[in-house]
Order: sequence, then structure tokens, then C-alpha cells
Amino acid sequence: MFEVLGTLDGDAVVRWGQACVDELTEHCDEINGLNVFPVADSDTGTNLLFTMRSAMDAVARRSTGTGSVRGVLGQMASGATIGARGNSGIFLSQVLRGMAEASPDGPMTAQLLRAGLEMAVAVVRSAVNDPVEGTIVTVLEASAAATRRCADDADLMEIACTAAEAAAAALELTTGQLDVLGAAGVVDAGGRGLLVLLDALVAVISGSAPQRRHFDPAKDRGVHVHVTSQSDDLQYEVMYLIADADEQGAELLRKRLDRIGDSVLVVSDGSGSWSSHVHCADPGAAIEAGLAIGRLHQIRVSCFSVSAGIADRLPTDRRTPAHGIADRGVLAVVSGDGAAELFEAEGAKVLRCDGHLRAIELLAAIKEMPNREVLVLPNGTLDAQELVAVGVAARDADHDVLLLPTSSMAQGLASLAVHDPGRIAVDDIFAMSEAAAATRWGSLRVAAERALTVVGTCESGDGLGLVGAEVVVIRPDVREAATILFDRVLGLGGELVTLLVGLDTPTELLDAISAHITEHHSGFDVIVYQGGQRGDLFQFGVE
Repeated sequence: MFEVLGTLDGDAVVRWGQACVDELTEHCDEINGLNVFPVADSDTGTNLLFTMRSAMDAVARRSTGTGSVRGVLGQMASGATIGARGNSGIFLSQVLRGMAEASPDGPMTAQLLRAGLEMAVAVVRSAVNDPVEGTIVTVLEASAAATRRCADDADLMEIACTAAEAAAAALELTTGQLDVLGAAGVVDAGGRGLLVLLDALVAVISGSAPQRRHFDPAKDRGVHVHVTSQSDDLQYEVMYLIADADEQGAELLRKRLDRIGDSVLVVSDGSGSWSSHVHCADPGAAIEAGLAIGRLHQIRVSCFSVSAGIADRLPTDRRTPAHGIADRGVLAVVSGDGAAELFEAEGAKVLRCDGHLRAIELLAAIKEMPNREVLVLPNGTLDAQELVAVGVAARDADHDVLLLPTSSMAQGLASLAVHDPGRIAVDDIFAMSEAAAATRWGSLRVAAERALTVVGTCESGDGLGLVGAEVVVIRPDVREAATILFDRVLGLGGELVTLLVGLDTPTELLDAISAHITEHHSGFDVIVYQGGQRGDLFQFGVE
């Protein structure tokens, strides 16, 4: 017999977050099918699911017990902000942030849940310059407003049920509130996602989730209707995280992004991390605007024509084929004989790039892949603009092309290690992307000429230590540059160091690096592979 909860502690909030992941997984295709605003790219359900998974991953990474409600929700908000996907993911991160800011160090009561919904509305409203009626914001506001009408002594279950039922009623009204929804005959996808989260909360409190009707746009209309919900000029979605920024800088960024696009969101998790989102015609201008106010990382540029086409063609029943293996292949861009052998041993098709890779070469390799779904590991060989162009050109009736965010061969190997063709596409892509993002990478090389870097001027023959694509160490002695580089990188934590040794790397240098890591960073395992790449003495990944 389930006991109805009178309050929520940290453990109950974790159960709610896990229930949200489960329910978003179950309703992902339904929500994607409703997605026509602000862009009809059929990914709202996927974005909400990825964002909530990132929220729960942040909770799982904490080193202590579950903790307070405030602590758990704060971790969820931080993880969601860092891992947010699309408009809907940004909104979800802000809902979690609002609930965290209204939460106590102790358990959450009925009154505090009501206050949390109110705070969520305030935080979400502050993130949107020009809110549109008939969206997730409307549904959230209706939910919070309904709880205000509950009696002062209402218990937790009454508040939660009232919030969910009000959201359900508001969701049904969205079709008539926004022209693009009315034209398509659907309710708002983001609002449907919010209802899933509120119903999951009711289930955690009461032991039973409300029964809702399943929204099936294709069945309801009988035909597929293509809806264009914004200017065809705004072909790109640009998202990135911002460090070293403040509220004044964030407001400046909002104004600049407003001038070049729409669907602008610049939000914080409440503890110093910022996330930005815009739909625009010029991704470069959006990125430059962010660089003016802080340090950018995890930059993602998506082309709507690509994502919409892929989403339309991915299997909608979310089941693995009867023979157990999906028709999915991996194409990896690789430099060096040894590295090529590593990727091939993991089942990837290899495109060699021992010099300069042209976009047309990657496009040709994708077209030659025999698989329906092609996962591409670019491994840092082309910039975002070129990759987007390749993705657009690669779309055809035979291939669904998904470009994974691997910026180095080290990230590509980490991503490929968790690849499972027997999983549904969305889960496989999520796992691979998360593995890549969790791998810090860099390289050691010898400067070919005098040059200016972000940490000073290097001379020909200097040892250069890079983290990502940025030079962080310059030393006349290459061995000294290597030891300083690893002291800095490994000081940030981790367990495993993977070294890809270059074609011209002296054996004594490799021995010195391995010995240094063993002596000064004993908590790390070191795996050494002969990569055979030119230029870099070695590349590394830290997990």
C-alpha cells in the first residue's frame, strides 16, 4: 500500500527526477510529433529528455548523500543549464532553478511547492524578452495561478494535483492561442512536456499518475501538414555556455542577439553558469556576440533543415529491429595509421585525414556509407560552419546523418567506446555525445615558427601544450612543457589518461611523460596507443 507523501525530502526529489526521465522517454515521440513552434523540427521531446538526463547526471556525480531539497534541485538546475538542448531545454533548466531558489534546506511542504512554482514563473519570465501566448510559459503560469487559489491549509497532494490539472486544461487551450498551432491542429509541444513533469510529481507523491489522452497529430488530422513557424532566413540554432560573465553582460548579450535573430534566451543556473540560445541566419555573429561578454564553451550550431529532415525519418516506434542490430554505421575522421586501426577495431569506417580535409571529401565518404543512419565523428577536422554545410548536403532518401560533437580523436575514441548499434538512435547518440563531452583533451607539439598565442609569443622549436584548441603552456624545453601541461590538466581530476603517440615522438619523451604521471598523479591509469599522427607529438584524453 503506497503512503501518500506529506512532504518531499531530497530522496523524493531524486525519485521525481528519475520519473521525469522515464516519462519523457515514454512520451518523447508524442511530444516530437507536436513540435511546430518556434521551429517545426520535431525535437522538443528529445531536447527535454536530454536536458533532464543531464540534470540527473549532475545529481549522480555529487560526492555526498542525497542532501537537502534545495541541494538536489540546485544540482538538477545546474546540470540542466549546462546540458540544455533547444528552447525547451533552456525553459526546463529555468523551471528547476526557480524551484531550487524557493526550496528549503529541509523538506518541501505544500506551501513551499506552491512558492516553487511561483518562483519558476518569475525566473522563466525574466528569461524571455517577448513571451508568446500559447507556449510552455502560458501552461506554467496557469499551473502556478491555480495553486494560488487553493486553501492555505491544502496538503502537498492537493497542490500537486491542482498544478497538473490546471496545466492539462491550459495545454488544451494552446491550439487556439497561437496561429501556428491552430494551423497544424496541435497543442504546444513544450507545454505537453511540462505536463509530463507535473504528472510525474503527482505520481511520486500519491503513487499514481493521472491518466491523460495521447496526442497523435498524424492520426487526429489524418494527413501530415508541414508548417513553417518562422522566417526561412533563420536557418540556424546556436547554443553555447558562457563563463566569466555577469548579469550586466548577459543583458548586453540578449540585446545583441535580439538584433540578429529570435527565440533569444540567455539564462543562469543561479551559481555562475550561463547558457545562451538563439535562432539566426548568421551563426558567426551569434558566437562573436557571446565572445564579447565572456569565455565560450560547448558551442553547438544546428541547421534546421538538417535536424527537421533527420527527425522526420528516424523510426517513430523507438524499437530495435527484430534482428537486434540497427542499420547504423559510424564514420570517423582519423589521422595516423595507428589511430585508424584503433577506430576500425571499434567498428568504425575510417576517413583518413593526414593533411587538410576538404568538406567535399567528408560529404563523399558519407554518401558511400551503406547504412541508413550515419553517425559522423569529425574529430576536430572541420569547423562548425563546414560541418553544417556537409550535413545539409548529405541529406537524401538513403541517409540520416548525425554529426556528433567530437573535437579530437581522443573524444572520438571515448564516444565510440559507448556506441551500441542495438540501442535506439536517440539513446545511442546521447550516450556517445555525453562520453565525448566528459573527455578533456589536448596535445603537445613543437612550434614550427614564431607566433602569437593567447598566453604569449612562442619561438620556433618551443614546446606547446594545448588544452582543447588553445595553447596554455609555452616552454623552450618540450619535456618541461609536457609535465607542466599534465600537472594542470590532471589537477582538475579524472581517472584515465589516454595517450595517442605521434609519428615523430621520441621514445624518451614518452617514457618521461609516463613516469611523471605515475609519480605525481598516482590515481590515474595511463593507456598508450601508437596513433601515428603527424604534427602532434601526442594527443591525450582525460576521463
